Amino acid sequence: MDRSANPALRDELFGPGEDRAGAKPMTIRGTIDKTLVLLAIAMVSAVAAWKFLPADAIPVILVSVVAAFVIGFVTSFYTAWSPVTGPVFAVFEGIFLGAFSGAAEALYPGIVAQAVALTFAVFVLLLLIFRARLIRVTEKFRLIVVGAMGAIILFYLAAIVLAFFGLPLGFVNEGGWPGIVISVIIVFVASLSLVLDFDYIEQGVTNGLPKRHEWYAAFTLLVTLVWLYLEIVRLLMKIRMLAQVLRR
Repeated sequence: MDRSANPALRDELFGPGEDRAGAKPMTIRGTIDKTLVLLAIAMVSAVAAWKFLPADAIPVILVSVVAAFVIGFVTSFYTAWSPVTGPVFAVFEGIFLGAFSGAAEALYPGIVAQAVALTFAVFVLLLLIFRARLIRVTEKFRLIVVGAMGAIILFYLAAIVLAFFGLPLGFVNEGGWPGIVISVIIVFVASLSLVLDFDYIEQGVTNGLPKRHEWYAAFTLLVTLVWLYLEIVRLLMKIRMLAQVLRR
């Protein structure tokens, strides 16, 4: 069975232990509808946070980040709860996104609109490529993407640990070419993760998973889209920083 690069998608969902007796099967249309619902919740929450949270509301932002992480982690292991935990996750994730986007927009006006447009464009492009079967989700392809994601996680963890000990990796967040190249690579991997998510959802529909998994599939897509959006914002910020330096 295909494995997604998204850690929220696991092979056990398609295993023989899944009880499908008397349950309506999940559909592509149903998954799309649930995804739109979660995106709408996240967007409303983000706009509210952007407009009403003061710049010094760090405790609220930290609570939203921790809450989103905990709820996302729980949802990954208790998929039956996804119709409830998915929307709650979207609320807390939206609070963080609103605060993050507001800060980025204050530094670089117009950057949020650019990032949203690019995220949507990447999503649509990869969906079309996937539907046209221009990309084959083979075992080798899957292992490469999963391995790349693991490397990115380790890289971020190393950067956090080093920063904690007063040894920050400045090039990671600065607008130099090394930082830009790193961001391009991460955006590319996040984009490929979407392809694996599409494939996994398609497999779920083909295998007749219960309809409640539409919420879970929508949750996983939201996780990947948020990651992609955040990395695109970071990439655009680094490009603008480099442009400012070159203009001097």
